[in-house]
Amino acid sequence: MEVNIFNDELEVGRVEVNGVSTSSMFIVGDVEHLQLASRYDTPPEAYVYEGIFPFARVTG
Repeated sequence: MEVNIFNDELEVGRVEVNGVSTSSMFIVGDVEHLQLASRYDTPPEAYVYEGIFPFARVTG
């Protein structure tokens, strides 16, 4: 990861965001403390809960 910090004057007139990736951060302005974190976000419909497993009878 490469971080470049430039302490220059900044004037923002308009910002348009067309897309966001799964890991993104967009900051405009001053920040005194920056803490980055990562979380895995799985939607509830992706989990499969089933109490009965279709095991076949072992013979032989």
